[in-house]
Amino acid sequence: TDTIPLCERCYENYYTNCSRCGRLLRESDAYFEDDTPYCDDCHAEYRNSKPIRDYYYKPAPIFYGEGNRFMGVELEIDGAGERDDYAAMLTNLANFNGLEHIYCKHDGSLDDGIEIVTHPMTLAYHQQEMPWGGVLEKARDLDYISHQAGTCGLHVHVNRSSLGDTLERQEVTISRILYFVEQHWNELLKFSRRSESAMNRWAARYGYESSPKKLLDKAKERYGRYSAVNLCNHHTIEFRMFRGTLKLNTLLATLQMLNHICDVAFSLSHV
Repeated sequence: TDTIPLCERCYENYYTNCSRCGRLLRESDAYFEDDTPYCDDCHAEYRNSKPIRDYYYKPAPIFYGEGNRFMGVELEIDGAGERDDYAAMLTNLANFNGLEHIYCKHDGSLDDGIEIVTHPMTLAYHQQEMPWGGVLEKARDLDYISHQAGTCGLHVHVNRSSLGDTLERQEVTISRILYFVEQHWNELLKFSRRSESAMNRWAARYGYESSPKKLLDKAKERYGRYSAVNLCNHHTIEFRMFRGTLKLNTLLATLQMLNHICDVAFSLSHV
């Protein structure tokens, strides 16, 4: 280049060019996809243009449905490959008429699969507008599994703003949610379809306390995302306790139950 003169031997041994923008790169600094080199900026664009996004991909949320409580679903599926053509089939089923309901991501916890992520939707939208039935059926047709895999979870984000109109009110509601989960742990463990050991690894309980406030204080001290109710996100709380599923009734029943738990925690003076 104008600023970095190289002899032919040094270029061939240590350098390459970005296949998109032509930028000169040390081979050690290049990103390779199917032996094709990219600079960091072009690699990010390349990954984000593919049907399977990078693990850290996080687009601006698009809210679907009328109401104030929105649920974002993360469904892990495994066993049929981290394949762009399969991801494209699933997203094409869900995203129609210019709508972007879902996107697919890489997830390193899976053996050979992908993660399906929805934009935030109301419960009614999940039930009536989001084509979950077709997406789950196509995943099964492609030989994906979820419940049977042992690697897959079903995680649900709920917006904090639906739990109270002030930060103080939201924290009171969240404390009651945590208290409900601890009070009914055995029942929720059965509903989750997870084993005790899997729950301890991916969605551990905080442990019983005598009041919701004490439990919330404990949760803040034990800050971590691998909790049954993850409080690490600024705008949402995340329910992580459920095993993955490709059954429509199970998925919708999970969303309905979480909506009821949030309603109870928001409405009642105690749980």
